[in-house]
Amino acid sequence: MAHEISKERRATLVRLSAHIGVSFDDLSLLDEALTHPSYTNEAKGTVPHNERLEFLGDSILNFTIAEALYHQFPRSNEGELSRMRATLVREPTLATLARRFALGDYMSLGSGELKSGGFRRESILADCVEAIIGAMSLDQGLETATQVVRNWYGRLLAEIKPGDNQKDAKTRLQEYLQSRHLPLPTYEVVNIQGEAHCQTFIVECKVKNADKIDRTFVAEGSSRRRAEQAAAEQILKELDIK
Repeated sequence: MAHEISKERRATLVRLSAHIGVSFDDLSLLDEALTHPSYTNEAKGTVPHNERLEFLGDSILNFTIAEALYHQFPRSNEGELSRMRATLVREPTLATLARRFALGDYMSLGSGELKSGGFRRESILADCVEAIIGAMSLDQGLETATQVVRNWYGRLLAEIKPGDNQKDAKTRLQEYLQSRHLPLPTYEVVNIQGEAHCQTFIVECKVKNADKIDRTFVAEGSSRRRAEQAAAEQILKELDIK
């Protein structure tokens, strides 16, 4: 159900919709996609948040990128296609898209998230991108939504190619350590912040007896898996492994 939007907010949403490349008939859907659960919580549930749209957009994004890769790489096997898709839909890539459109400037966040810099947090930005994709699909149809996503990903799709660099960070780190007969990393969730609907996982990653990385690396993410991947990415950067 559409919710009421002020005249000023409506004008802001029109500018954003032009920037991302789609004209919304129902701007309340775009507004909902930009609303973090923390804002809804402070508003006592009177304003819908973006989690349901994020759920929808995640599926559409994965389908769109999978289909594009399927046609772009007719000789690649399932494993290669999956790794390339994972690279293109992972949190850092989505956050880069969000920063391209300055989504952090348009989001509605609770006061706590605002103070802690939530508008810069990759997990929040990535979720917002997926929510906008879901909103586009509901407002303009699946075909339009997938076409807009392909437009967003034009350069990224043109540059990507099969290869080991498409493996996720944890896999690449594990293979690097195994090739040098070093101990495998250990991952431990040391803290979970936020309420059930909006949690941030803090993970520590350790690699013992390994020069340059024999220390604890700490990372965060909107899920345990994302936090572990972020920690592994830190170690790969420390090792200067692309």
